[in-house]
Amino acid sequence: MAGRPSEQEEEYFARQEFERRKQALATRAQSASEEAQKQEAAVAQCRCPKCGAELVMVPYKGIEIDKCSQCQGIWLDCGELEQVLEGDQSFLSAVKRIFT
Repeated sequence: MAGRPSEQEEEYFARQEFERRKQALATRAQSASEEAQKQEAAVAQCRCPKCGAELVMVPYKGIEIDKCSQCQGIWLDCGELEQVLEGDQSFLSAVKRIFT
């Protein structure tokens, strides 16, 4: 007889579904954590955090800016934005105020 599931059966399957979703979420969180660690390691190894290509040091206003050899992204180390914009009252100076 294929009738309506009992209350205990519904509770059992609801718990099973909850555990399955909880496990999937934990797996996704672990994967995201590993990806973040890979990006941090890429930066530490002079690699672009976006595409993984090698970063090239480019001198600009007396500081060394990191530029990606593939995607042409520009990466600044801590404090370099302030050095680049020192004494500058242009658009970039306004951008600096947003991020500081």
